[in-house]
Amino acid sequence: MLPASLDEAVTALAASPAAVPVAGGTDLMGAVNAGLLRPMALIGLGRINELRGWQYQDGAAQLGAGLTHARMGRPDFAALMPALAEAARSAGPPQVRNAGTLGGNIVTADPAGDTLPVLAALEATVTLVGPEGAREVPVSHLLTGLDPMRGGELLGYVRVPLLHAPQVFMKATGRTGPSRATASVALVLDPARRAVRCAVGAVAPVPLRPLEAEQWVSGCIDWDGDRTIDPAAAAAFGEYVASACVPEPPGGLGPEGADGGPGAAAARLRRTVSVLARRALGRALK
Repeated sequence: MLPASLDEAVTALAASPAAVPVAGGTDLMGAVNAGLLRPMALIGLGRINELRGWQYQDGAAQLGAGLTHARMGRPDFAALMPALAEAARSAGPPQVRNAGTLGGNIVTADPAGDTLPVLAALEATVTLVGPEGAREVPVSHLLTGLDPMRGGELLGYVRVPLLHAPQVFMKATGRTGPSRATASVALVLDPARRAVRCAVGAVAPVPLRPLEAEQWVSGCIDWDGDRTIDPAAAAAFGEYVASACVPEPPGGLGPEGADGGPGAAAARLRRTVSVLARRALGRALK
């Protein structure tokens, strides 16, 4: 089924509840090819032009769920949402970025999804459209299952507040070049609230917000001056974020260089998250 509008797609899904919506198909077709999924029918969303663009809307950007990673990586988009653009650029090789979509990244909810910690740090919301109309849900509520998608609903739009302030996305991978994150950090400054917002991805099933670390480091920044911070406080922030997001295993943390064992793995991951958080804060404050 190839609907030409969002309303037609909702109608098609209501008529065939077992059908699976597909946009870029970078995750879905991988599961099909691996024999993990055998959908009864597919609802192709690629012809719905209203889902493939973005526009300004009351101090925010409304992004269509069909917006590709390649489109989000362009300079005009990056000028307003640099962290999201950076995450989109690192999402994979060109063939994945050209096909993969923002909505697919959210609905698939892969723990290593690059855009997810950025959306969490920006406190974005999504518009879900179904037979009973549209409703708006925070991205964090959708990902954690606090307010999940209901039967017959499609993800239509993503609303991202425009802060016009520094924001950074960084990630660590197991190899050079575009690849799956072992840990990622999104950090944004919110000068109006004198606040720092941070989200850590890939280390848990959903992006994690270290709220206490955010609150603590916000009090260490000279908001009235040149937004500087003591290097020791920046390092402490990294450690604070890492300890909040990477739990210590029952046997305790082991030496980082040790081979195998949950303790050594947790120590390495903590170190990685700590470095990413410290560097992201430093870059945002430059």
